[in-house]
Amino acid sequence: QGLPFVGRAGQLLDRMLAAMGLARGHKVYIANVIKCRPPLNRNPDPAEIAQCSPYLLRQIALLRPRLIVAMGRFAAQTLLAEGGTLPPETARHMPLGKLRGQVHRASLGGLELPVIVTYHPAYLLRSPAEKAKAWADLCLALETFDALPAPFSKP
Repeated sequence: QGLPFVGRAGQLLDRMLAAMGLARGHKVYIANVIKCRPPLNRNPDPAEIAQCSPYLLRQIALLRPRLIVAMGRFAAQTLLAEGGTLPPETARHMPLGKLRGQVHRASLGGLELPVIVTYHPAYLLRSPAEKAKAWADLCLALETFDALPAPFSKP
C-alpha cells in the first residue's frame, strides 16, 4: 500500500496508540528505516539501510520530534548506530531485548533526542507473550515524553 505499518501489524499498532490516547497523524508520525520493502519481504541488508539512512535523518531534522520510539531491531539498531551513545558496531549487533526497557540518547537530524526501543508489532503478533514488555516500553515512552521540557513556542 506504500504506507508504513499496514495489515495486521498496523492494526495492532493503531490499537497500541489508542491505548495511550494517541493516533496516527495526531502528534504521531510513523517512518520506516527502509523506504521501500526489499524483494520477497526479506530483511534489509546493511547496504540498503545505509542507502536509506540519510532520508530518515532528514525526515527527523524536518519533523523535529521530541522523542522517538524505535519499533523493531532494524529501527533500533539503525538509529542507535547513527547517533546513539553506543559504538555503532555494538548498536548494530546488540539484541533488541538488551536495548529495550531504557531511555537512550541519540543525536539524530541535528537534534538530541530520547529514543525508546520496543518490539515491532509484527513480532508481537508472532510472540504475544512479549506484549507486556512492549506495553512497559510504551509507558516508559509516555513518562519520558511527559518529563521533557515544554517546546519553545514563538510569541
